[in-house]
Amino acid sequence: MPYILKWLCISIIVGALVGTASAGFLQSLEWATHFRENHLWMIALLPIAGFLIGLMYYYWGKEVEAGNNLLIDNIHDPKRIIPFKMAPFVYLGTIATHLFGGSAGREGTALQMAGAIADQLSKPFRLDRNERKTLIIAAIAAGFGSVFGTPLAGAVFGLEVFLIGRIRYNAIFPAFASAILADGVTNLWKVKHTHYHIDFIPKLEFLPILYSILAGIAFGICAAAFSRIIHWAGSIFKSKITFPPLRPVAGGIIVALAVFAMGTTRYIGLGVPVILESFEKQLPLYDFALKMIFTIVTLSAGFKGGEVTPLFFIGATLGSALSLFIPLPFGLLAGMGFVAVFAGATNTPLACMLMGIELFGAECGVYVAIACVVSYLLSGHNSIYTRQKIGEAKNRRYESHQDRSISDFL
Repeated sequence: MPYILKWLCISIIVGALVGTASAGFLQSLEWATHFRENHLWMIALLPIAGFLIGLMYYYWGKEVEAGNNLLIDNIHDPKRIIPFKMAPFVYLGTIATHLFGGSAGREGTALQMAGAIADQLSKPFRLDRNERKTLIIAAIAAGFGSVFGTPLAGAVFGLEVFLIGRIRYNAIFPAFASAILADGVTNLWKVKHTHYHIDFIPKLEFLPILYSILAGIAFGICAAAFSRIIHWAGSIFKSKITFPPLRPVAGGIIVALAVFAMGTTRYIGLGVPVILESFEKQLPLYDFALKMIFTIVTLSAGFKGGEVTPLFFIGATLGSALSLFIPLPFGLLAGMGFVAVFAGATNTPLACMLMGIELFGAECGVYVAIACVVSYLLSGHNSIYTRQKIGEAKNRRYESHQDRSISDFL
């Protein structure tokens, strides 16, 4: 009983703080997106914004530059308390990235803000090393659940993301309590989440299940490709440009020139309108590829934001396009791709199954589950999070990989 009361108290505080932070962040992001779309000339200033973000982290934020990987490292081996400045730094960097036209997401920012805010409770509550691990898991759950409006997926994501193939069940109560409370607080602030709708879901039969497996294979390959290419691109920027603040300048020039040359803002920002479009009609194959390129250049150059919403875009548009070859409704394939590419790129299949059910309804649950499991298995030991450790190898041939980090194989 003391355990429940203690963690309920901590979860209430985490939920209130993180839920409020997520609400403020989402409203700021909405403003930045709206302002940019009404002042497209600002995209020309993306290299300057990148330089300022780079300078901020180079001179004052080196200890928090690792971002989500710093959170994962602190779950594996808690050291000193995560500096609070991680929250305002990543907030400012992400808003600037979106305001000036970078292609990025919001999940990474929400998690880092949540982790930095919640870890400040370690001293007042006199938490030991193991309790700090639980606190950071709860913070990740709260950040994810509140920023997407998916508290169940957020809770499982927090339990699942740091160790491939295993779940830390002793953190299950704080994770669920924090995620549900944070989502509730975000809703109290009247923040609206995007709603998705799948028009038609076929009856569960042999052929639709087979087609779902085929789609899952495509999603897994896409997830592995994204994870590998973004790390490769990051290493190219680092090897070619030795002064870190100049890397986002180069990336910003590439993105800005591409936007003006193509004459469209379709592939920058969050891309929520295109994600919604993928549920309404069959989209061309190049949509997912172009979003992948824009996002990889933006994030590998050093701009801030998450990879997850771009992964939703990539997966949903790929799924919609696959309806040209796979005889399943484009809306269902878009929903499957939405969560399955994310599952493969983060190695969190259970969280992604729950997310699919929370966002699209239980009727598509089996199809979503098939796509997520196949994508997870096919993506191999790749991840957008290099500090993820392999708890259980996906294949017996790779048992030697166990207890090692993804970064060991890059």
